[in-house]
Amino acid sequence: MAALRKWLLAGLLVIVPVAITASVLRWIIETLDQTLQILPEAWQPDRLIGFHVPGFGVVLTLAILLAVGAVTSNFVGRRLVSLGDRVVSRIPVVRGIYSSVKQVSDTLFSESGNAFRTAVLVQWPRPDVWTIGFVTGTPGGDVTTYLRGEEYVSVYVPTTPNPTGGYFVMLRKSDCIELKMSVDEALKYVVSMGVVVPAAAPSNR
Repeated sequence: MAALRKWLLAGLLVIVPVAITASVLRWIIETLDQTLQILPEAWQPDRLIGFHVPGFGVVLTLAILLAVGAVTSNFVGRRLVSLGDRVVSRIPVVRGIYSSVKQVSDTLFSESGNAFRTAVLVQWPRPDVWTIGFVTGTPGGDVTTYLRGEEYVSVYVPTTPNPTGGYFVMLRKSDCIELKMSVDEALKYVVSMGVVVPAAAPSNR
């Protein structure tokens, strides 16, 4: 019985990561394949080659992103984007949603942005209980009126094992310990519930 249990656990350690990875990749590919619907029916890959090949949507999505990025990287493209932003900003309801999403995307994906560039160790949800968070910026607006005396940072504390849910908190910078690990390593640590331990940072001694 002990041997059977050992074999069962060994099999799970191999199959579970493979199955979950395959399921996630399948979901991503099937979702991106929906972009093929923007093509005319005569240009549909399934129609051209006679059978369905998953993954053409990934290629089309990458091509669209590269094309849009190339266009908007020059002066004319930036003017067109600016014009589009002004048009959208005049549409009720839509402007509120669009502006919020754009601010978040600009912060997250901008090369000059600092969001999610630093992993920190913080005491949460009470003193002497530690967890990993990610610095997303600094408090602004009317909030700064009440946060005086010390420097504060905005921190996102993810939940485990789903890091897309979490808490936004503003903490004293002195209460945050900057970790010498990449954001990817920190996320793996959080998602794995502490099972996947990042390699120790090299000592300066």
